[in-house]
Amino acid sequence: MREQKIGRANLIADFPEKSPAEIEAILTGVWDNVGRLGAKFAHLDHIWEHDATRPEDSRIEIEARSYQSFTRLRLDGKPALIFASHLANWELPALAAVAHGLDAAILYRRPNIASADPIIQDMRAVKMGKLIPAGRDAPLRLAEALKNGQHVGMLVDQWLTNGVTVTFFGRKTRANPLLARLLRQIECPVHGVRIIRLPGHRFRAELSEEVKPVREPGKSTFRERCRRSRQ
Repeated sequence: MREQKIGRANLIADFPEKSPAEIEAILTGVWDNVGRLGAKFAHLDHIWEHDATRPEDSRIEIEARSYQSFTRLRLDGKPALIFASHLANWELPALAAVAHGLDAAILYRRPNIASADPIIQDMRAVKMGKLIPAGRDAPLRLAEALKNGQHVGMLVDQWLTNGVTVTFFGRKTRANPLLARLLRQIECPVHGVRIIRLPGHRFRAELSEEVKPVREPGKSTFRERCRRSRQ
């Protein structure tokens, strides 16, 4: 399969110190994870199970630091940008937002099979809050969500044909600049989230501290430029 060849080439580039057997073991694990994700997709309405008073009996494990960071994020009265990547079950961060009372808008990509789109939307909408499909109007809708004080979540680790060129693991690729462009328009905190698969059909959810943006010297924010234009 084409995807198998791409995955193998990427792993060899990312982990030059690993043997061919180790590379194949990781690649097998990738497909194992994708299979598990597909099987659990039918159970999105009840897969998120976390009780802060009984964490040892919960399907989802959240460390104290991440839980405290999430609580601050929920109660600070500010919008925020939250990025994630395709790790473990990457549908779970969106479920976490609704399950713990975070007002969120989630960017998602429509499936290639058009007839499956409404079915998947219905399944996701049960526990994922506001869903915004990727498209020409998505940046406007996401910016509006931020202006309304919502928390915008998106996956950011996919190749984008019209993206900006970046160096990743020593090679050139094209990254989606949407999160950075939204941040230049709407100043707000940025956080990362990831899901880690644990033994026994369990997961660990981790929320990073605020990620401070790195700006080129002399570059002003959208808000600063607007302020200057009014003066």
